Amino acid sequence: MTPAARVAAAIEVLDEILAGKAAEQALTGWARRSRFAGSKDRAAIRDHVFDVLRARRSLAARGGVETGRGLMLGLLRRDGPAPETLFTGEGHAPAPLGPLDGAGHSPAPGPEALDIPDWLWPAFSASLGAEAEPAARALQNRAPVHLRVNLSKTDLAGALAALAEDGILCQPHPAAATALEVTEGARRIRNAAAYLDGRVELQDAASQAVVAALPLREGQRVLDYCAGGGGKTLAMAALADVTLFAHDAAPRRMRDLPARAARAGARVTLLEGAEVDRAAPYDLVLCDVPCSGSGSWRRAPEGKWLLTPEGLSALNATQDSILDRAAGLVAPGGTLAYATCSQLDCENGDRIAAFLARHGGWHCEERQRWSVAEGADGFFAAHLTRDRLGS
Repeated sequence: MTPAARVAAAIEVLDEILAGKAAEQALTGWARRSRFAGSKDRAAIRDHVFDVLRARRSLAARGGVETGRGLMLGLLRRDGPAPETLFTGEGHAPAPLGPLDGAGHSPAPGPEALDIPDWLWPAFSASLGAEAEPAARALQNRAPVHLRVNLSKTDLAGALAALAEDGILCQPHPAAATALEVTEGARRIRNAAAYLDGRVELQDAASQAVVAALPLREGQRVLDYCAGGGGKTLAMAALADVTLFAHDAAPRRMRDLPARAARAGARVTLLEGAEVDRAAPYDLVLCDVPCSGSGSWRRAPEGKWLLTPEGLSALNATQDSILDRAAGLVAPGGTLAYATCSQLDCENGDRIAAFLARHGGWHCEERQRWSVAEGADGFFAAHLTRDRLGS
């Protein structure tokens, strides 16, 4: 496909997304209808679509209208090349520019230029203070690719050397001692020997830092209560010899975890329903709760535009409910660790304060925040300790 044909395809996919289709579903549907497209074509179109979604609001301003065509015009006006070099109407290129293609305008300073919804900007800026603008600008760009070195199988030097043999160049990331940032060859990772044999895993550096900060000790009974795909589960397994359990409200999310654990050399027991209570109590329960994802909108930018005030309030209620449920699973003297990939106070510190107001016999040992402006996803974590005589 020519560059112009790729732009035309991205316009088609974006129009489907604007009509309500999920981005992944729209991209998959286009690929199935377009068997002629090679892997490089599909990757380029995906990049166009996600580059637009990260900056949808400011690009609509530059493009003059929020349509697939207008958004791609906005992207080209921001990054080049000049739209008229691709909008030629020749072959599979988009139709030439005409009077219906607005000239657009520079995005207004504030939430339009920073690609944050108006209703969310007050909470976003209040939560981050001076970091709000750098964080918003970071969310407009692609996320770096990070790997976690599985210290139970290799060390940083060994992982760097093995990855280099497969054309993948990396550098250590300061967020965690196990973290590498990929600087070249990211598309080769899933076929690399070090990935296939479990020496490295794909995992954001701040996500690794959340696990590294946990009070893990040999012999503990540990539950990853909102395990999802199990990234943090496996990271814990690599850091300490613990009896490890994983649970998720939607067990299908854990379907790949047994195979991943076997590849990593980890032992994990999956629990469903009442099995969680029967295996209790636990010395450490990690709750990486459902959240707005405002710290990871570079990876899933649709979330930024789909979030509503009502949806955020519902997430807060879910977060409170999970904390209340998980608290009863923690042994006296144990730790309830709360984590989000959110940058909003209403999902972070406010939830901890509300929990402590509802529950006597608990205190907050530690809390930490990682900003998306620091080169990783935005994360928050707090460690709540249950008093030995507490409720």
